Amino acid sequence: MSALEIDQPLLSVRDLGKRYGARVGCEGVCFEVYPGEVVAIVGESGSGKTTLLNCISGRLPRSAGAVVYRMRDGARRDIEDLTEAERRLLARTDWGFVHQNPADGLRMRVSAGANVGERLMAVGERHYGRIRQTAGDWLGKVEIAGERIDDRPLAFSGGMRQRLQIARNLVTHPRLVFMDEPTGGLDVSVQARLLDLLRGLVADLGLAVVIVTHDLAVARLLSQRMIVMKDGRVVESGLTDRVLDDPHHAYTQLLVASIPES
Repeated sequence: MSALEIDQPLLSVRDLGKRYGARVGCEGVCFEVYPGEVVAIVGESGSGKTTLLNCISGRLPRSAGAVVYRMRDGARRDIEDLTEAERRLLARTDWGFVHQNPADGLRMRVSAGANVGERLMAVGERHYGRIRQTAGDWLGKVEIAGERIDDRPLAFSGGMRQRLQIARNLVTHPRLVFMDEPTGGLDVSVQARLLDLLRGLVADLGLAVVIVTHDLAVARLLSQRMIVMKDGRVVESGLTDRVLDDPHHAYTQLLVASIPES
């Protein structure tokens, strides 16, 4: 990647808004994501963070603003200007989406290998041997034993399902990955293992990530920049360590103060 590419934002969000009738989902949100950067969006339930994530990832139509993505050819495109076929291709290749509930991001009744291999087929791979080999390699990268390649996700634990969903998303080497509470609902020990795995993969692959979480410890471990939301609006943003160690807004101060002492 050239220095020019690194200096140019991969994703630009400008005055983004989403309304549900009279109710505000999010409003006036602006930020950028650069190559290799992890941005955490934090806030309590109902703060608008998941609505924001779904709007910028094209899963939910926005009411106002712009979401501009820098394509691999350097062209900047608003995602709402893409055709349905272009959006599908983007979602299968350049983007990933890791759901809180892995069942939402996996095909539960086909094998682990098929879940990973399906993404490869979406980008044109047709050689069965190569698909199976690559799927096996990725299962290894997310710490799933190779002999489980023909097992269905239904036979996996919650932590294993989440790791499989991560492999399915990363096998096509996306440049941008959206994550919605990826450690939510997992036991503390499983969360810690998954976070270590995510941190290593993000660093090794140079991924840009937008992660939604209510857990400030997750945000501190994974992100370089943080956006704090309340009632659909951004109340504070900045470098993660600065926001957590020296919060300026009263709401951020309240969030930080609520973290249990370890």
